[in-house]
Amino acid sequence: MESNITFSRPLGFFIVGLQSLPDSNYYFVFLAFVYVGTLLGNFFLMTVIWQSEALHTPKYMVVFSLSVVDVSHSTALVPKCVYQFLFDSRVVPYDLCLTQIFFVHYFYIIESYSLVLMAFERLVTICFPLHCDTILTNTRMSGIIAFCWSLALSVMISALVLLGRLSFCKPIPVVFSYFCDHGPTFQAACSDTTPNWKIVVLFICAVIFVPLSFILLSYVFIIVAVCRMTSVEERWKMFRTCSVHLVLVTIFFVPFLVTYTVALIYSKVDGNTRILNTSLSAVLPPLLNPIIYTLKTEEVMEQIRRFLRKHPVKPFL
Repeated sequence: MESNITFSRPLGFFIVGLQSLPDSNYYFVFLAFVYVGTLLGNFFLMTVIWQSEALHTPKYMVVFSLSVVDVSHSTALVPKCVYQFLFDSRVVPYDLCLTQIFFVHYFYIIESYSLVLMAFERLVTICFPLHCDTILTNTRMSGIIAFCWSLALSVMISALVLLGRLSFCKPIPVVFSYFCDHGPTFQAACSDTTPNWKIVVLFICAVIFVPLSFILLSYVFIIVAVCRMTSVEERWKMFRTCSVHLVLVTIFFVPFLVTYTVALIYSKVDGNTRILNTSLSAVLPPLLNPIIYTLKTEEVMEQIRRFLRKHPVKPFL
């Protein structure tokens, strides 16, 4: 009889993490330092945008939103991971696990949509230069950003509702990941997970393939528009502007595509390899985004130089 017992609400989930990997704790110490760098970089960029009237434009509204998302996504993911592995507290209570699933994936979706909004802003600015100020206003961009946040919310609420309906055969199911990940969590259930797999397919299409397709298509139109420009200097300026966004797109989408391409070819990916790849692809973009935008965007660098001229750093001695 005991084998037929199921739990609709288990006590918690045991997070496996990296298996048989020597000195794996140092990896999570590394993630802690990455998290600190993420906070410093993004708060610095948000401060520059907030304090500079010249950056109160639709473009930098999206950049500011992306920084908020980067901080939120890293905060939902890294501190809990560091705590549970460095202090050997791998059993995550049921409610806390579902909360982490919601916020980690919610902000991941918004990060994808933020990159789409950046591509849309570049498309309008380059292809419709005479009308971009009327097409993209601060008010309209605020509404688009709010819509993206609401759309992500609807996807995650659907995923959590379906997850809450599952039954588990153990009071503490085992999750083969480094955090309460949606896929490994529902795969630990012993009831029918077909609706959950449908949500996964919807998630991949709505968060990866559709946004990436829109971005690539937008750059086809952008390249055509740039090639029609007669000024070489203007072409180079447009290329520099778009290169920043393309770097962000690459570091966000490529790790995901590589992982799932390898999984399709070899059917199964080593657990440690998958965790290392997915964790780095989750924590490095929020660290690199503000650095890339600060160093490679002339408008931001100019505002930083103006700020330093107004508030010079005084020596201690």
